Amino acid sequence: MRLLSVKHFLLATCSIVLLSCAQPENILTFELEEASVTDLQQFMREGQLSATTLVQAYLDRIAQYDDQVKSIIQLNPDALAIARVLDEERAAGKLRGPLHGIPVLIKDNIDTGDQMLTTAGSLALTFAPAPDDAFVVKQLRAAGAIILGKTNLSEWANFRSTRSSSGWSGRGGQTRNPYVLDRSPCGSSSGSGAAVSANFATLAIGTETNGSIVCPSSTNGVVGIKPTVGLVSRDGIIPISETQDTAGPMTRTVRDAALLLGVMAAIDSKDKATTSAQLHADYSQFLDENALKGKRIGILKGTFGNHEKVDAVLAKVVATLEEQGAEVISDIELPERENIGKASYTLMLYEYKDGLNNYFASRPNSPIQSIEDLIAFNKENADQEMPFFGQEHLERAAEMGSLEEPEYLEALEQVTLNARDAIDNALASHNLDALMGITGGPSWTIDVVNGDHFGMGSSSPAAQSGYPNITVPAGFVGELPVGVSFFAGRYEEPKLIGIAYDFEQATQVRRAPKFLKTLPTE
Repeated sequence: MRLLSVKHFLLATCSIVLLSCAQPENILTFELEEASVTDLQQFMREGQLSATTLVQAYLDRIAQYDDQVKSIIQLNPDALAIARVLDEERAAGKLRGPLHGIPVLIKDNIDTGDQMLTTAGSLALTFAPAPDDAFVVKQLRAAGAIILGKTNLSEWANFRSTRSSSGWSGRGGQTRNPYVLDRSPCGSSSGSGAAVSANFATLAIGTETNGSIVCPSSTNGVVGIKPTVGLVSRDGIIPISETQDTAGPMTRTVRDAALLLGVMAAIDSKDKATTSAQLHADYSQFLDENALKGKRIGILKGTFGNHEKVDAVLAKVVATLEEQGAEVISDIELPERENIGKASYTLMLYEYKDGLNNYFASRPNSPIQSIEDLIAFNKENADQEMPFFGQEHLERAAEMGSLEEPEYLEALEQVTLNARDAIDNALASHNLDALMGITGGPSWTIDVVNGDHFGMGSSSPAAQSGYPNITVPAGFVGELPVGVSFFAGRYEEPKLIGIAYDFEQATQVRRAPKFLKTLPTE
């Protein structure tokens, strides 16, 4: 399914956006579908495209297709006005960077101090917009990116119920997988993954506590980077876990993800985790088609043997890694992780309560000022907020004490030390450059009654340690994409970006979704 050429948009807008319109035939071959940041910048540089035209084209595509996907929870009413200003800057020779004039979609748990709401998908926060931009949104605006809108998500970032359906929220309804519409987009950054895959924007931002960037990236056939905790500020992002939360890029290519990460990564005095971050202003410098040569990649034990068709994809992944010059070591174990046990859940419950209460305090005009207020709101509005599943995680978190409780401090030490040791020791003892696992299996059928039924995954080691993880499209099981994850030590994003880029360029398995209603059964 190909999008119409932007020729008619250019003809309609060239009089007001200072475009060169003398030869419109030059842009007949340009189409938005699968366009990268580099493609878009080239067309804008050559005067064949403007930011205003680009925003309008994406708005039209969203209007045409998102009623099927339901990935967008709200569009930015200021997007076109912002685009016109950026076009004027370009015409005057002022360029802010590689994202100048590029639309980006952000998850609806990230504050924007504009006309859009920030709700985590909940009706409880629909009273008014947030008072200010999140730090990462300020970074995007300063870089010339255009906030096109907010994406739907699993409500409260998928930490509300044990039977939640990924991509469902009280405010946004059920997001669907654009490859096969009755399949799950995975969560919680479901809308970001589905939207960028469906070509509703070139760039999207998700957030992850454990799997919420990499899983929706995998099931929607896109690239996702879960950065080291501390590389990207969490200021203005509705939290779950101080220890594990981070925002990260979700894009169709590794190059675009690297460009976006360079804008997002920065030190912020409001987030103490960023104060010792090892930053790079430009992560695209680490794109290397020969990065795999001489690398030692360890495959986590248990990666193979879960699904025969996924195993076939993985076998091709291994073959590609070896063809590109890497040495692949199988059955890498992480024994220290056995010592984590239930402490991870305990840790998240304590931090969830503390984090939500602190976030609510940052919005003093909100009728929701505590986790108890939120629980009460959901009960009072159960027909809209809890028609399918409950709020067990919220209720358990509300029972926790402060972050000075011995139980919390013990859980914190138990999780973080063992999680970090697991990766650090595996990399060191086997002389590895990175670890590898299947990001997730093929997407499951949406089931709002019984909830998600994940098949497999590898997000927890990197999530619980706070270390970086990058997923890249690896292949398909029929019409359903699956991704492969590479992860390594703290702040080793440059190495992982090189590995992921080399693999991506050698395979090029990404293909645009077809918006199939369901899979054939015969």
